[in-house]
Amino acid sequence: MQLAHFLSYAGNPRETAEQVVAQESAGLDIVWVAEAYGFDSPTLMGYLAARTEHLQIGSAILNVFSRTPGAIAQTAAGLDNVSGGRAILGLGASGPQVIEGFHGVPYRKPLTRTREVIDVVRLALRRGTLEYQGDTVTLPLPADQGMGLGKPLKMINTPERPAVPIYMASLGSKSVATAAEIADGWIPHLFLPERAERVWGESLADGRSRRSGELGDLEVVAGGLLAITDRPEQAEAILAEGRKVAALYVGGMGARDKNFYNDLWVDYGFDDEAATVQDLYLSGKKREAAAAFDGDTIAAMNLVGDEAFVRDRLDAFRAAGVTVLNVIPAGPDPLGDLARVKDWVA
Repeated sequence: MQLAHFLSYAGNPRETAEQVVAQESAGLDIVWVAEAYGFDSPTLMGYLAARTEHLQIGSAILNVFSRTPGAIAQTAAGLDNVSGGRAILGLGASGPQVIEGFHGVPYRKPLTRTREVIDVVRLALRRGTLEYQGDTVTLPLPADQGMGLGKPLKMINTPERPAVPIYMASLGSKSVATAAEIADGWIPHLFLPERAERVWGESLADGRSRRSGELGDLEVVAGGLLAITDRPEQAEAILAEGRKVAALYVGGMGARDKNFYNDLWVDYGFDDEAATVQDLYLSGKKREAAAAFDGDTIAAMNLVGDEAFVRDRLDAFRAAGVTVLNVIPAGPDPLGDLARVKDWVA
């Protein structure tokens, strides 16, 4: 099992880089750089490549709508080169509020778009000629949609590797099945180990049944807040931050009738809680929304508590199929916690 860390959307990139350098020394294997509608991901990824030596550097995520497939392929190739073959390309569809609100492009056929972008990126990294006829991607552009001068091209540079690992961020049954079929790794959010099989078991099995043997085993990236502490009041204070994050996603990420994380909470079996949290959050009662979650559930999604509890949670994530433990150090000794967990997962 590898150890990874998901950087905050709101972090200052220069300060974040210093933290990541220290985390690499503590044993971190992978760092994920988010984008959403804040700073772009590739800029910081390139900076981290220059500041680190062996750490894998992944985007989590680049959405498949705001950049062309060719631009995503260029980015993946460039990052893999400057990092010496340490790049991971995390892709996802994001959601309609971000795609249509921030980027101004239609949120159309997200799963088809993701699959076709992955096809083109892999073709480009192999330095294949970019000729592709899809539903959302057509290369070259047809003559009746432009000047008619589009020419099939291949990447000028020779990529560091002919294939950069591609991970998909997905939650819905069809998208998870697609990730299990075509991606190198899968990044679910708000992962509850004890209920993962209930929600995604059939989808993962379906996708794996069509998976090419050339891809190898599917990596599964999940985890939560990390803090090893013997003080119950300190653990509760840290988990309160986890409640806020869960409330943001389950309650306020997307519209009332188009919230993938609220749907996930319902799939977990928490129908009433999902409705209550959303009602409170959308009415401006964010503190009450966070408090509405069952405490045991929030604790089970994170690794916050004494050593025995954290080890138990680590075992639960492993039993649920997680191969990359994704943590956010939140305790008084973040580097020490990383080093201890690194020993345990190794």
